[in-house]
Amino acid sequence: MNAPAETHLSIAVALPSGDATVSAAFGAAGSGARGTIVIAHGAGAGMDHPFLTGFADAIRLEGFSTMRFNFPYREAGRRMPGPAAHAIATWRAVMDRARELGSGPLIACGKSYGGRMASMAVAEGMDADALVYLGYPLHAPGKPENPRASHLPAITVPQLFVEGSNDPFIQPLAQFEEVVAGCQDAQIAWIDGGGHTFEVKGHKRPADEIGASLAPVVAAFRR
Repeated sequence: MNAPAETHLSIAVALPSGDATVSAAFGAAGSGARGTIVIAHGAGAGMDHPFLTGFADAIRLEGFSTMRFNFPYREAGRRMPGPAAHAIATWRAVMDRARELGSGPLIACGKSYGGRMASMAVAEGMDADALVYLGYPLHAPGKPENPRASHLPAITVPQLFVEGSNDPFIQPLAQFEEVVAGCQDAQIAWIDGGGHTFEVKGHKRPADEIGASLAPVVAAFRR
């Protein structure tokens, strides 16, 4: 079965440094949608990375509408993320547009950096019914002494951390589990043997297939 098609659009974002426009793609799940999932990319790849398109196609088949989008730095052709304030402003603008186009609960979902920026936006007051992280980057690899987690306990909406057990961004696992346990309403869905992009050693799969494989996990979280 093929996923419902997406519509490409542009979204205006009021950044602290001036106005910008980012690309987005909205895909309606059809009648009786279970909700709308807004999907942000990681630091090193834009919204059209096969991992994200595979995930979006598969989650629409699970009954959710989707909205993928670029952050301004990717829209401008840059490889390194801009200020967090720019990402948070973008999240707010895209969520507002998704609320107009979609239906049901509105879920903010992001791969690595994109998910962390969503969590910061919600901690600062952005309205969302839930948060889903596809590989939360708790710290830089090998630097567990600098966790990026001080804002997470302030989040009151349900949070799902989809995590590979071999992800270097959350080692040691005991530290990560302690952080999640300190959140108000959070759970972990482990991908056994998965790395930061959910690759499993000895089981080579294309990125779109890996992304698609996470859709049932996220769908089960919102039953």
